[in-house]
Amino acid sequence: MISMEQRTLGRTGRDVSVVGQGTWQLGGDWGEVREQDAFEVLDAAVGSGVTFFDTADVYGDGRSEQLIGRYLKDRPDAGVLVATKMGRREAQVPENYVLDHFRAWNDRSRANLGVDTLDLVQLHCPPTSVYSTDAVFDALDTLVAEQRVAAYGVSVETCEEALTAIARPGVASVQIILNPFRLKPLEKVLPAALAAGVGIIARVPLASGLLSGRYTAETVFAPEDHRTYNRHGEAFDQGETFSGIDYATGIEAAAEFSGFAPEGATPAQTALRWIIQQPGVTSVIPGARSVDQARANADAAALSPLPQPTLDAVRDLYDRRIRAGVHGRW
Repeated sequence: MISMEQRTLGRTGRDVSVVGQGTWQLGGDWGEVREQDAFEVLDAAVGSGVTFFDTADVYGDGRSEQLIGRYLKDRPDAGVLVATKMGRREAQVPENYVLDHFRAWNDRSRANLGVDTLDLVQLHCPPTSVYSTDAVFDALDTLVAEQRVAAYGVSVETCEEALTAIARPGVASVQIILNPFRLKPLEKVLPAALAAGVGIIARVPLASGLLSGRYTAETVFAPEDHRTYNRHGEAFDQGETFSGIDYATGIEAAAEFSGFAPEGATPAQTALRWIIQQPGVTSVIPGARSVDQARANADAAALSPLPQPTLDAVRDLYDRRIRAGVHGRW
């Protein structure tokens, strides 16, 4: 097994790899994935030094959790921290975020994953008012006291939601969209998390694949792929698909970004390396649908830090092509 840099995941007190494994794809929301293929992806990640899986109860309506649970049952020595999420299997209304629902949601995730105690459970992008509701966090503290969960965090859509959560003393981690096409978290969120000792989990790191440089204006995605059905936020927050960027704009920006890749690195690895070296980031969680993708993602951790001229070029690209469309929205 390859060794990878580990960082402490905020107030969990546990170390995780700087590149984790996102598992939204394994639930089927990016097109169908066979069970054996899913196991091979997870095994490739672990073999490459990954010690952090991120999932959710809504990914494939529990299929992603179940696959992870079955995989880790056969790999008790893998040393993987599993973060799951809750709250999006029911209506997104504040009154649903109560202790009885939390217990029921957690019990389902514990059964899916085959564990007594969840390593980390995150509120899954709830309504904004939930982050300011004391009773919600009292209920989360109760889950910890009952040993249903070891720690809790939040997954957010906006920087303001992140800042509200970071101020809560029990929040262990904040998951937020961060990539070279989504720079706003660098301004306040990452410094606040670093100061408070809260972990930052960077999701949508490749802007739904845009930053891989593999797509063109002619690329067609499957009907069941959210990159087909959620481009304008039809099913959930638009920011989750291509980071909220207009697809045509994203294709042009991605072509320019590809030119920043150092020799021997892919554009995707360059994007992951950029995220890893942002102060305050704990782990970045790219998804993968193949063994080669999982290994290539993990290899980004071994790249040399990007030099300042490259960082400046990323900022300039964002300011010219991306900022006007996304900066004020999230």
